[in-house]
Amino acid sequence: MSNVIAVINQKGGVGKTTTTVNLATSLAAIGKTVLVLDLDPQGNATTGFGIPKGRGLQSSYGVLLGLQDPKKVVLETYVSGLFVISSTIDLAAAEVELFSQKDRDSKLKQSIASLEYDYILIDCPPGFGLININALNASNKIIIPLQCEFYALEGLAQLFHTIQSVRDTINKGLIISGILLTMYDRRNSLSSVVANDVRTHFKNLVFNTVIPRNVKISEASSYGKPIILYDVKSAGAISYIELAREFLARELG
Repeated sequence: MSNVIAVINQKGGVGKTTTTVNLATSLAAIGKTVLVLDLDPQGNATTGFGIPKGRGLQSSYGVLLGLQDPKKVVLETYVSGLFVISSTIDLAAAEVELFSQKDRDSKLKQSIASLEYDYILIDCPPGFGLININALNASNKIIIPLQCEFYALEGLAQLFHTIQSVRDTINKGLIISGILLTMYDRRNSLSSVVANDVRTHFKNLVFNTVIPRNVKISEASSYGKPIILYDVKSAGAISYIELAREFLARELG
């Protein structure tokens, strides 16, 4: 079975997609086979690899609803060992379509059960809807990106409540791999305050690696490239490579 990781936070703009794209690339760079499953209707993880967004069932929409064999819609990237199932705007309607289905919480888990990769990273949309419930049910681990900005902790209690509800009902083995501090600005004292508060509250659950606010990361996205391919010497690239090392170290215990 693949190791499935949901990259999730109910808030938008916290670095979920950036983390998914660059952690996946870093893991592939050291020889792991990795699939990025883009479940966000915005499709930024898809375009982050320079891949056009999917259409109809030839995408994560068809996979989520159990209407498409995921092996038939996996796309290659220019990174060896790294693959993508692209997003489509049709995902925006998936919440409504799932609602009336008997197995609505487990559709994705059933669909991807036969996939064999070292890691499957799921880029989740903002919110607490059925798409994210499916992602949590299909996963065995969670990474939570958390921006070092005001109101960073707002809503996090609700996310932890949702995670616990999923554990209690449909996925007892689900664990949090770590909370990742993103958009850290050394020039802004608020970033340090937020980072310290998060570490005080969550202790060892927080990754030691911190992702800085770095213009190169934004530039890389606009060119459809992961940061380690766009500028491997940038602070953003170095941070995501370090995150991959720390993530793997946690995997080993």
